[in-house]
Amino acid sequence: MSRIGRGAFIVFIVLRYGLDELVLSSFRKPWIRLLARILSLGRDLRSPRAERLREALERLGPIFVKFGQVLSTRRDLLPLDIAEELAKLQDRVPPFSSDIAVATIERAFHKPVDEVFESFERQPVASASIAQVHFATLRSKSGELREVAVKVLRPGMLPVIQKDLSLMRMMAGWVENLSADGKRLKPREVVAEFDKYLNDELDLVREAANAAQLRRNMQGLDLVLIPEMIWDFCQPEVIVMERMNGVPISHVERLRAAGVDIPKLARDGVTLFFTQVFRDGFFHADMHPGNIQVSLAPETFGRYISLDFGIVGTLTEYDKEYLAQNFTAFFRRDYKRVAELHIESGWVPADTRVDELESAIRAVCEPYFDRPLKEISLGMVLMRLFQTSRRFQVEIQPQLVLLQKTLLNIEGLGRQLDPELDLWSTAKPFLEKWMLDQIGPKKLLEQLKDQAPHYAKLLPQLPRLLHEYLQRPRQQDARQLDKLLAEQRRTNALLQILLYLGMGFIMSLLAFQVWVYLPTL
Repeated sequence: MSRIGRGAFIVFIVLRYGLDELVLSSFRKPWIRLLARILSLGRDLRSPRAERLREALERLGPIFVKFGQVLSTRRDLLPLDIAEELAKLQDRVPPFSSDIAVATIERAFHKPVDEVFESFERQPVASASIAQVHFATLRSKSGELREVAVKVLRPGMLPVIQKDLSLMRMMAGWVENLSADGKRLKPREVVAEFDKYLNDELDLVREAANAAQLRRNMQGLDLVLIPEMIWDFCQPEVIVMERMNGVPISHVERLRAAGVDIPKLARDGVTLFFTQVFRDGFFHADMHPGNIQVSLAPETFGRYISLDFGIVGTLTEYDKEYLAQNFTAFFRRDYKRVAELHIESGWVPADTRVDELESAIRAVCEPYFDRPLKEISLGMVLMRLFQTSRRFQVEIQPQLVLLQKTLLNIEGLGRQLDPELDLWSTAKPFLEKWMLDQIGPKKLLEQLKDQAPHYAKLLPQLPRLLHEYLQRPRQQDARQLDKLLAEQRRTNALLQILLYLGMGFIMSLLAFQVWVYLPTL
């Protein structure tokens, strides 16, 4: 019943904000346009279409807001007015009451907000689908004042998300059972992955832990700043972190006027993404412009500032190695190797012909090499790859869904910063170096270093283990020899009995012959 109720509410919102008319009006056939006009009768649809779409997504809840955030980065796929309006979903979702935020903070820390902070700004500085942020001042244990950001979870999120996920699971079941592509697309597994990440995002302590891990990973890279978490003030509903000061990355003209090297910033973004994915296997998976700023402080000028770590992606060593080999072969235009990797990994049936898959991949990818980003529509590439994957029954990999989403974010971000960016040539040297590091002497030394504690524990036991190993074969040989001798003695006794019986039979036969022939002599 809850799924039916939620489904009815979604239909109501679609009709209330005229999203049906928005979709139908994009068709060119006259009868479809006429149908759109008939359906719009009696409804007030005077507001701009982009504004109605944004308001509808906000009313539908966090899952739909996140969908709008992803769409907002794809200005190559959307009309400009819709892309501009959906960009407001990145950090301008309507805030909830500051009184509710204060009550949440006081419930989390069991004391009035004025006792927790020296000062607290009740007006939020940013509001998103899951939480909103307030600035505050905190007195440290040494007595110094420190500017902090306080992130407070939006109330009532879990029931709404659970209803949407329940509806998505039901629809995934329909797709899997009714569609010919259902099992290949693995919709239930994809929804399960989405469920996991959304529920993780509702625990702010988990987000704080993600931020701490990314901060450690990025130390020494000098490309990105990540706020420090203040662990004494981190709870599931409230976290307190270092306050970051930067310019939103979407304000490109402001950054350019401040002297930021925009093309370098775009290249650094690609390097940052591939470093997190392939070196660490732990990457920020919600990299829309609302979560990224650029520092203008003299000591960190031009560096990225990452915010909001509720959704992170992880990759196993196998996933990293497989993806790196695919990307490297792709950048080298070695489409045969790409096809072989798909077959080796089991992503396509084992009886797939390598030459046919190679030819199909070449036809999709070859037209897009040596082009700047402004001339590449990754959405079109993905659509053609999807058509190819359907033909060759390629199985969707749910663990890579977040990576694909983040790659779309990165491409959309790069398109805003520097349309002339060559995504392929920027990423190729990094991946080739990474592959060399995986098979070279440096990797061997790292593995030996990682195993050193185990070897140190094993070394004192080595003489005893060696002695036992050397003694075991001798004892086994002795027991085996005794067994063989016993079997041989039994065999000899049996042969002896048979020999005696044979000699007795021969002597009996000779005696019988003598007895028969003796009277005739």
